[in-house]
Amino acid sequence: MAPRRGPNRGLETGVVLLAMELFNVGVTTIPPVTLFTIAGQVLLYVGTFSVPWEKWDVCISTDKVLSGHEFKRLFLSTFEHGDDMHLYYNMISFLIKGRSLEPRYGSTNFAFLLVILCSMTNIGYVLLGQACAHLFQDPYYLHTCAIGFSGVIFALKVLTSYEAPASTTMVAGTPVPTRYAAWVELIVIHLLVPRASFMGHLAGILAGVLYCKTFVGTMIDNFITGITGEPMVHDISFYHH
Repeated sequence: MAPRRGPNRGLETGVVLLAMELFNVGVTTIPPVTLFTIAGQVLLYVGTFSVPWEKWDVCISTDKVLSGHEFKRLFLSTFEHGDDMHLYYNMISFLIKGRSLEPRYGSTNFAFLLVILCSMTNIGYVLLGQACAHLFQDPYYLHTCAIGFSGVIFALKVLTSYEAPASTTMVAGTPVPTRYAAWVELIVIHLLVPRASFMGHLAGILAGVLYCKTFVGTMIDNFITGITGEPMVHDISFYHH
């Protein structure tokens, strides 16, 4: 198969805006895993990496994974983006969360957590597609295909909300309790941007809730700590309860 895209895609508006924001923040102030994750997705988007697929060849859908056994989509779909503004908004959101969480957890722990949340989100997406197709008797949910880092970002939204003190945050100009901001944002995005992946975002939220509020989070923390030797430090005592 021919390379996915050539090396000279061009600096589209979203890429330029993202670069300006990174330099405005200060590249040296960005934790390494966060910076590497952003840089990797930007370089993939602009075509610096010659990879043997087109972005929509690796989009994730329930049918492609369960029936087609194309398990590579569980990973590769996360790092592709539909257009430059999709990339921009995702990376800006991830930058904020990475700068908050990575110093707290430690870079190695944060890297493992990202991989795990990515896996949980994408497996959740596949299961949601199957459940919705059965519940609504509509095969659309089996075939809808998504790409992007949004699901992982929604999982991180849940983490940051549980790590933060009780407060309110603004969503679409309306103050809502920070704890529920991800849920409200899920609905707002679905209404304002119908093409956005509702199932992908919901899968990310559910992955975050599983991590923060169930024994799954304790298992994940113990697993990561067992590998890295560094404890996962959380600020809120009711984590994993």
